[in-house]
Amino acid sequence: MPAISVNQIHIGSNRRPVNANKVNELKDSIKANGLLNPITVDQNLNLIAGLHRLTACKLLGLEAIECNVVNYQDADQARLAEIDENLIRNELEPLERSELWLERDQILERMGLRAKPGDNQHTFKAGEMISPPPKRTIELAKEVGYSERTFQHGKQIAKSIHPDVKEMIKGTPLADSPTILLKIARAGSEERTLAETAQKAVELAQQQGDKQTTAQQTQLIAEATRKQKELQILAFKSAMAEREAKLAMKKVQRQVEQVIEQPKANLEPVIKVGEEWMLGRHLVYCGDTYTSQFRNLLPSDAALAIATVSSTWQHNYLVDEARVVAVLRSEGQIYDFYKNNKMPFQYELLVNNLYIGIFSHHPIAKPQSPIHIEGVEGIVNYLINFYTSPNNFVIAPFMGHGEILIACERLGRICFIGDETPSLVSRGVMRWQQWTSKPAKKMLSV
Repeated sequence: MPAISVNQIHIGSNRRPVNANKVNELKDSIKANGLLNPITVDQNLNLIAGLHRLTACKLLGLEAIECNVVNYQDADQARLAEIDENLIRNELEPLERSELWLERDQILERMGLRAKPGDNQHTFKAGEMISPPPKRTIELAKEVGYSERTFQHGKQIAKSIHPDVKEMIKGTPLADSPTILLKIARAGSEERTLAETAQKAVELAQQQGDKQTTAQQTQLIAEATRKQKELQILAFKSAMAEREAKLAMKKVQRQVEQVIEQPKANLEPVIKVGEEWMLGRHLVYCGDTYTSQFRNLLPSDAALAIATVSSTWQHNYLVDEARVVAVLRSEGQIYDFYKNNKMPFQYELLVNNLYIGIFSHHPIAKPQSPIHIEGVEGIVNYLINFYTSPNNFVIAPFMGHGEILIACERLGRICFIGDETPSLVSRGVMRWQQWTSKPAKKMLSV
């Protein structure tokens, strides 16, 4: 078996990125035992299989590596062998695997080995039976070790998700969830269909020399593709926010259990109306949150305000203080609230019988998929994840049970929160102290 200079081996641009841990393991093995399994290249020294082994040898300073050289008639055959090698491995994420399935399918179709709709194993070409017969979807699925349904869904994921959105997904926990990937793929399906139809119209217009129609349909493709990308980014953000909210709920539950089991680290502070407290980076105010005293404390560029409907609602000002205002309320309060408030309404979310009105001076995209989260704590975490980024400001004119304060602490946001009821403020501050094991600091009056 020939040894070939590592510098002569060509690595295709469509190769999967290497796994650093795997390369380190191979380095140790090759250093101790030598290369037990040669890499595979074609007759032009294009790498087919063994990128991790090749990388490990380069890092060890080896100048040559044993290669199994195979001859393929064309690039498709070489790439097909490379894909099959990668599909054998178990560390593939569902998104990566789906992309390989789709590419493999397309190569087989170009090679005439992929059955078209209506074909079967007895299909004839020019009066003779095709040998080998074209492979149907169910046979291709069996070859890669999955059900036909899973195989079809995988190809839909690879084909339908916009390339830019795929890059956003890679490396995130969502890349491991075929169910969520399929939801993202199906977001903007109408726009993708429109773009595909327009593409066919472009091809026909180009054949006919119709420049005006070509330009119009090209513009339509660009617009539909842009909208599809926006909807899929929205679906991605929503799925990430929902996942983070559920993880937060689990962490909150563990923290609650620890607080119950352990004695209080410090006493609940006695907070009076008019006082301001600093909790790390957060500011807490005790008093009416519709007054100038609270409003003068707020930042001018908050990303989100979260409030609940109250009998003394006087908080329409929030829409001028935050880019997005989310108002939580029960079913019976919906229409009265809409009728009486003057904030610009964008849309409404329904999460487990709790209605969330979204208000803003700016157009705000609405999550397309249903949100499956339980409890106010989970909803608060979802809203903060979806509408804000780390270090953003969040305004909360009602303390509640401290859900917003704790979520901001956990997620790295800065909270400006207040309430007119001293006991609620005291309990919220106490909960933050138990959560962080840090003391709250009362601000001195000027």
